[in-house]
Amino acid sequence: MKDPKIKYILILSHLLVYGARNNFIEITTTELAKKINCSQQLASKELLDLELLGLIERNKNSKKFSIRVTEKGFQEVYNLYLFLKTSIETFRKTMNFEGEIISGMGEGSYYMSLPGYKKRFKEKLGYEPYPGTLNIKLNSKLYVDRKKEILKFPAILIDGFSDEIRTYGWVKCYPALLNESDDINGMVLILERTHYDDTIIEIIAPFSIKDKFKLENGDIIKFKVKTHNIL
Repeated sequence: MKDPKIKYILILSHLLVYGARNNFIEITTTELAKKINCSQQLASKELLDLELLGLIERNKNSKKFSIRVTEKGFQEVYNLYLFLKTSIETFRKTMNFEGEIISGMGEGSYYMSLPGYKKRFKEKLGYEPYPGTLNIKLNSKLYVDRKKEILKFPAILIDGFSDEIRTYGWVKCYPALLNESDDINGMVLILERTHYDDTIIEIIAPFSIKDKFKLENGDIIKFKVKTHNIL
């Protein structure tokens, strides 16, 4: 993609919103300045630059200009759109995480042993998880924010249930790629009810993750969470 200034892209985008792709539209430099948050003089200069670059066409009509975005101008905006779309979709396909393995509270082992959860995990995941979760303390705000972001994406939902003792909440599962493996060999859990705060993330698998990858408490682990084509 060519490298027009970002402010040119912003102006072109505003013009396109107002219908300047296929038609000439009337707009004053004062009106445009308000849209892009700059002075009238600067807006006038920017329009002149856009015209000289062949990104817009202008016709003078009394105190207003009639403006149309050229094919070249539209292509610049469209190219940036494709670039941004690709970057966002790439990010959304997998999210990278890193954290320190810590001891849990024993909750994972307890819940994984409950018949209600075991049955539902077997139905939805195709296996009964190892009785226990790998507990990871995320080591930066970036990863904590990403954990919150996960909830915006589709998940494999394990429904909650009730027994004679209490009611148990739902669990959302997201495929995880562990230890920089290309295989989806675990599931990150987001629980409706948990004693952990947002800095802790739990992972299950059909095997002991610690044993398979020879991990211990205090080790730093990197993993990826898949957030597309889950269902």
